[in-house]
Amino acid sequence: MTAVDLVTGGCGFIGRHLVQSIIATGRSVRVLDCGDPRGLSADAEYRRGSILDAAALSSAMVGIARVYHLAGDAHLWAPERGALARVNAEGTERLLAAAPPAARVVHCSTEAVLLTGFRDGARVRDGDLPSLDRMAGPYTRSKCLAEQAAFAAAQAGRDVVIASPTVPIGPDDWNMTPPAAMLALFLTGQTPFFLDCTLNLVDVRDVAEGLRLVGEKGQAGQRYVLGGENVPLRQLLSRLERMTGRRMPSMALPGSLAMAVAIVAEWFADHISHRSPVAVREGVRLALRSTAFDHSKARRELGYEPRPIDEALALAVAWLTERSVPRADVAAPARSTGFAS
Repeated sequence: MTAVDLVTGGCGFIGRHLVQSIIATGRSVRVLDCGDPRGLSADAEYRRGSILDAAALSSAMVGIARVYHLAGDAHLWAPERGALARVNAEGTERLLAAAPPAARVVHCSTEAVLLTGFRDGARVRDGDLPSLDRMAGPYTRSKCLAEQAAFAAAQAGRDVVIASPTVPIGPDDWNMTPPAAMLALFLTGQTPFFLDCTLNLVDVRDVAEGLRLVGEKGQAGQRYVLGGENVPLRQLLSRLERMTGRRMPSMALPGSLAMAVAIVAEWFADHISHRSPVAVREGVRLALRSTAFDHSKARRELGYEPRPIDEALALAVAWLTERSVPRADVAAPARSTGFAS
């Protein structure tokens, strides 16, 4: 009988690449996602459904050997305050309860959880354990709660591994994830400012390969950072300027001013517009806490070897340019910079 792997959130940016990576090894893949299946491999079995739908989740788990849990909500602001916790934290708890007892579960978290409390050049490593009370806001709290559920399941004897991708970039980002929205902002000249921070950029194909390797070789109860290149945002803007010939923002916005803008913007969104604000406090906090990441554990234990980021950056820029991204498509807050259109 052919082994079947389940990918929740398999229609997302990372998810679609992960599905392709798994299928290339000869394994069958089932996808559970309530999103647009555009670009999903025709060889994957697609099931429309949410991880919060007990019947859909239970049905998707039948005959599964490995579960790659990528489904979640990456927005930093939502009109309903409990939405993030319900999808990210409660959704993960439900998935862990529904997964077959013998199945391996790869929980895909985020680098944002690990940013808490690290400043001034400290390098974030796989063994660093975040504290819930020091999270930057609702999004990171919800993801931290999800991590805690995954680690608790591993401590109870379940075969659960945690992966923490950093900032994935590449082409075909149809959902306009925060990194793509950030690039679109700069490419379309919608902001003259930037926050002086450091991003760990990684090719989305390498994240997908890394997740597959975590599923194959990772140790239960361990975390693996799937990172790439640590790039100061100022340097990234210089690369984009050389690559495109377009003038990039040159004015670094002070953190205190950025936070003031975010406070006003969130109030306006909460009480008047009910639409994504131009800046979010949690995004500003994450940008100000940004630092370097170390993926040596994944390299050592899994054979994870991310490629230089220039190719993925060029592909992402070409895709966004060809698509002529309209302003409306980049309205979601970008958690890597704290700012969006």
